[in-house]
Amino acid sequence: MTSIASTLALAAAAGLQRLDAQLLLLHAMGTAPADTATRRAWLLAHDEEQVPAAAATQFEHFVRRRVAGEPLGYITGHKEFFGLDLRVDRRVLVPRPDTELLVAWVLEVMTESRPQEQVPRLRAVLDLGTGSGAIALAVKHARPDLQVDAVDASADALEVARANALDLGLVIRLSQGSWLAANTARYHCIVANPPYVAAGDSHLAALEHEPVQALVAGEDGLDDIRAIIGTAAAHLHQDGWLLLEHGFEQAPDVRKLFAASGYRQITSRRDLGGHERCTGGMVIGHDTAPMVK
Repeated sequence: MTSIASTLALAAAAGLQRLDAQLLLLHAMGTAPADTATRRAWLLAHDEEQVPAAAATQFEHFVRRRVAGEPLGYITGHKEFFGLDLRVDRRVLVPRPDTELLVAWVLEVMTESRPQEQVPRLRAVLDLGTGSGAIALAVKHARPDLQVDAVDASADALEVARANALDLGLVIRLSQGSWLAANTARYHCIVANPPYVAAGDSHLAALEHEPVQALVAGEDGLDDIRAIIGTAAAHLHQDGWLLLEHGFEQAPDVRKLFAASGYRQITSRRDLGGHERCTGGMVIGHDTAPMVK
């Protein structure tokens, strides 16, 4: 047997980042996801303790998979997102930290003051292409008073989202479909992190472990964004918002698509790296020309 410190040093020598190595070692040693923060501290405080032989063998296997580019979430079966522990596997994309920006924006627009409606409605949000359910569940967890619906074209993805909802004790309405097709409801906010990688993009090689249908959207990467923007307005209440995640170089083109479809208050928001990562617009009627910010 080798010590925790020696085991982590071997992983570092193989090119693995320290955090990834720590999380994989905890997983190999059978640590529950909910205990990750505490157990990481334990690793640091007990780095001379021995790693059981079986755990060391399992850890070496995990390291090889991670070094080969497999996402950490697929190896451990879990990913933290917006404070929630989510199940993930190859049926869904692993939720990215950048997408938390989109959740925060949804929560912001859903707390803004709005004109008093003559017939009060349950405030409703729709998550398109929900995958693991990350966005929908994060919104529902933060705002239990909202009606949250989630749609995905993949029955496999919906199984993952349903399992996450059950694990977290959150009630959302899940349905299978292609974007807004066959949906007759109206919402106060529609949100999506759709495929936005262009076919042939050089970054696809690094994403080979994840479902390609959740990544690629035509020659310029905007096919699904075009489809959503072109149809979402008819499914939004007055003053309703459409919020989309996109590639870090796509914001100018996405803003033009919003403007061409008559949205107002169009703006983009930057991620922690300073890139314009999300763009949104409001449906407020068609009495004046669109304003693009």
